[in-house]
Amino acid sequence: MTDFTKTTLSFHPLKPIRFPLINRLYKAHYPAGKAKRDEIIWIGETTSEIVTVVRFQLSDDHQLLTGMLVAPTFRQQGVGLALLEACRTQLLSRRCFCFAFSHLEPLYQKAGFIVIDEVRLPASLANRLQRYRSAGKSLIPMQYSPN
Repeated sequence: MTDFTKTTLSFHPLKPIRFPLINRLYKAHYPAGKAKRDEIIWIGETTSEIVTVVRFQLSDDHQLLTGMLVAPTFRQQGVGLALLEACRTQLLSRRCFCFAFSHLEPLYQKAGFIVIDEVRLPASLANRLQRYRSAGKSLIPMQYSPN
C-alpha cells in the first residue's frame, strides 16, 4: 500500500472547464453519481488523472456532502480522508450533512462527522433520506462537527 496523499496528489476545487471529466469518472466507477454545475466540487488528482471527487449541494442554511468517490486503485490509502481534510473550508462554510453507507461511517467520523438522529436534519434532507431508504439504501445521517 502506497501513501499517495503526501507525494503525488493535489486537492482543490474543480475548475468549471474540467466539469465533463467528473461525470466520466462517475460513469467509470459509480454510474449512479452525476455532478451538476450548481454544485461545489472538490477533487484530488495526480499529474495525469483525477482520482477522487466530492460534491457539495448548497441550500440556504446548510449543505449536503454527496457523491464522494475514490477510484478503486486509490482506495484504502487515506485518499478519501485527505480530500475531506483538504476541503475543510467548504465543510465549515455552513452546516454540512452527509448520508453515509455503513462501511464508510468510520471514514467520515475520522474527518469530523458525527452520527445524528434524522430528526436533526433539515426537512428537505430528512425527506430525501426517507426516499433513499424507501428505495432500499441503508444510509446513516451524519453532520460535520469538528472538535
